[in-house]
Amino acid sequence: QVQLVESGGGLVQAGGSLRLSCAASGRTFSTYAMAWFRQAAGKEREFVAGIRWSIGSTYYADSVKGRFTISRDNAKNTVYLQMNILKPEDTAVYYCAARSPGLRTLVSEYDYWGQGTQVTVSS
Repeated sequence: QVQLVESGGGLVQAGGSLRLSCAASGRTFSTYAMAWFRQAAGKEREFVAGIRWSIGSTYYADSVKGRFTISRDNAKNTVYLQMNILKPEDTAVYYCAARSPGLRTLVSEYDYWGQGTQVTVSS
């Protein structure tokens, strides 16, 4: 079965950077799309960024475009989210998700989820 394990969250000051990792196992992911979502306290979970594993094409929410970068390492079966110029409004639990095939942006369209990692940005 598919397992997704996130790491790399923490506390950072506004303007700082963090890199999240999502280690994927249990499947060959060449046909999968991987995504990062986030959920702030009292808000709905929202799409942040996604990548198609096979060709590496990416898609970002407008709120993070130009600041966040999603990438994958085929050899390590790991997806990363590099987050730069962090803002207090980026504070949330960040989740890694997987689906096949095709990249989508809705929570309901993803089959597999990690446990989440907390990112807190102080002002």
